[in-house]
Amino acid sequence: MPTIDAHIEAHPNVHHGKPVIAGTRVPVHMVLGLLGEGVSVEEIRRDYYDHLTRDQILACIRYATSIVEEEEVYAVGEEHD
Repeated sequence: MPTIDAHIEAHPNVHHGKPVIAGTRVPVHMVLGLLGEGVSVEEIRRDYYDHLTRDQILACIRYATSIVEEEEVYAVGEEHD
């Protein structure tokens, strides 16, 4: 499986190639969604994914940050009031 980060990997046969936490089938986007809803790292581990480590969960944030840092956004046809 291609490794994106020590804790993040992707494989075309797992979740259609979407990034997952290494060694699991837990999609990164699921963890990010929980964090975005205000669920703490500790709550994620306790209530959702007790097999994940704090480092694995934080790796999801680092991965998302790296994607946003590389993203190029171009405003087209902006409307001004």
